[in-house]
Amino acid sequence: MATIVENAISTHVSQRNSGQSPDDLLAALAATPADDPRRPALRDRAIEAWLPLARHLARRYSGRGAPDDDLAQTACVGLIKAVDHFDHSRGVDFSGYAIPTIIGEIKRYFRDRTWAVRVPRRLQELRIAISAANSVLTQNLGRLPTVADIAAYLDVTEETVLEGLEGARAYRATSLSTPTGADGSRELGDTLGDDDREFDLVEIRVALGPALATLPERERQILSLRFHGNLTQAQIADRIGVSQMHVSRLITRSLAALRHQLTEDVAA
Repeated sequence: MATIVENAISTHVSQRNSGQSPDDLLAALAATPADDPRRPALRDRAIEAWLPLARHLARRYSGRGAPDDDLAQTACVGLIKAVDHFDHSRGVDFSGYAIPTIIGEIKRYFRDRTWAVRVPRRLQELRIAISAANSVLTQNLGRLPTVADIAAYLDVTEETVLEGLEGARAYRATSLSTPTGADGSRELGDTLGDDDREFDLVEIRVALGPALATLPERERQILSLRFHGNLTQAQIADRIGVSQMHVSRLITRSLAALRHQLTEDVAA
């Protein structure tokens, strides 16, 4: 911890701090009554004096999937909390109190903000426990641990471990533009299903059979030739030996009967 402080804090303080060290500022802040009008400015100076520590701790977590600016801001939030809640009268070194407070804030940020899909906190914490257990067991066993090994180590059921592993998949999302296949010529999005408009016709097709059965044989034949056989009205007329006009009237009458039948079925 002392090394972190030595690397994080500059040995000099800016001129606006009037020659006071970061520890001096904290001592002055603790001695200033809450209703003293000088306290807000003194608090700001104390926070600013310890900013190098917060920035150093934020950089330790860089490159883990979170923007550096967000990490720096989160570390500053942790620093502000440390300054506001630090009890100078206990004689504890501020860095020993501030470092775990800032790191805790950064870890809370990763837990709450960096998951691609929001999962319950229980699964987030389980993922961390499984990851730690996996590292320990790999070293102790000399091989990759099984689900049973991890379950025994954490004293949970294998189903719980499997649930945690499944939940861990939500930590990072895969882009739909990710190349797939041996030659990478396709993208992941190409393998996903799309809305099938044929599903919208299923109910109609199921109801159409009984409705067609109510029509006379000739009208069923004409509709089959027209919409299944793709024949023109003239071709249908030649095939069944009637005029084209009569075929047109029969088609119109048949479709009206089917529409009426299907409408009644839906209303029922």
